[in-house]
Amino acid sequence: MDAIVQAVANNLDLSQNQPLKDLVFEAFRKTIILGDIPAGTRINEKKFAEELNVSRTPIRYALRRLAEEDLVASAPGVSTMVKGITVKDAYEIFDIRKELDSLATRKAMSQMTTADFEELRKLLERTETELDEVPDQTVVNYFTDFNQFIYNHCDMPHLVAIVFKLQAYLVYFRDISIMSRERRALALQEHWRIYQAMVNHDEVQINLIIREHLGQSLQFIIKEMRERHLD
Repeated sequence: MDAIVQAVANNLDLSQNQPLKDLVFEAFRKTIILGDIPAGTRINEKKFAEELNVSRTPIRYALRRLAEEDLVASAPGVSTMVKGITVKDAYEIFDIRKELDSLATRKAMSQMTTADFEELRKLLERTETELDEVPDQTVVNYFTDFNQFIYNHCDMPHLVAIVFKLQAYLVYFRDISIMSRERRALALQEHWRIYQAMVNHDEVQINLIIREHLGQSLQFIIKEMRERHLD
């Protein structure tokens, strides 16, 4: 099997209970974003279908979705070419997220009840207790739950939709960074500081801490991207 096709195959998780076309799209997406299909590579639809042992329909679907996300360039009668994602893209995404996450956190803070704050505190305590005791993916899920809790309580569905779309580009790098013991310990400290600023209803501290928190995350992601020559 061709090395590039093999890279996609490695990310094709057929155990997931999802339509094949979505699984193929996610496999392509992850492989392109992580740089395992280099920018400038041309994708031969027929070749991928044959070597992945699927019909051309899910391949076409995946390429169409990738073009919508600007991860590939496609035109009628021309083969699809990978564009990928770069360090410049990462900086732009995080600049936007700093503004949106700060707003979401301030809005959530103003609407959360005493019971809500207690629930968020218990999540942080569980994360702290189990930080080195549970599988890496469980730790990633705990950090995701913290962010999701804030998004669920900010009552801003359009903002959340934008954030989720932005997150999707870098989530694979985020997961890699959280696998680092150093990063996960620091991220937990930052989440505690965000929580305390919310309890204190301190909007200035919320803005400062979230910018610092996302800045730290960005540096880990940039480091991983540059190691993969994505700059």
